Amino acid sequence: MKIELTKEIIFRTARSGGKGGQNVNKVETMVEGYFSIRGSALLSEDEKAVLERKLASRINADGYLRVRSQTHRTQLGNKAEVIRKMHALIEAGLKKEKRRIATKPSKASKERRIGEKKRQSEIKAGRKRFRGDE
Repeated sequence: MKIELTKEIIFRTARSGGKGGQNVNKVETMVEGYFSIRGSALLSEDEKAVLERKLASRINADGYLRVRSQTHRTQLGNKAEVIRKMHALIEAGLKKEKRRIATKPSKASKERRIGEKKRQSEIKAGRKRFRGDE
C-alpha cells in the first residue's frame, strides 16, 4: 500500500552539523518533516487511530509526526530521506500484526526438560558433604 504523503508533509530546514567544511556554516541542509496524522485527508479514521497508537512515541504534543535527516550534504538529498523515512514509518505502522498462535510443549520436550532437571539435581546432590557417622 503506497500513500503519497509528500503533499501533506511540512518541511523545515536548518543548518546541520557534520561534514561540509565552510558550507556547513552558511547552507541549511538539515531537513525536518512534519506530518499531521489527525489532519490528513489521505488516511481513514481507523488508520489514524492505529497510527496514533503505534507511533505515539514519535508524535509531538501538537499531533505531528516528526522526522529529520542530516545525513546527506544537500538539502534535496535530506528531503528525499525524510520522505523515505516517513513512508517507512507509516507503512510499518499500518502493517497488520500477525496473531500469535498459542502452542503447548510436546511430550518429548517435557521429558527432556524433566530429564535435565533430574541430571542437574544429581549433580547438586553429589556436592553435599558427608559426615562420618552417616
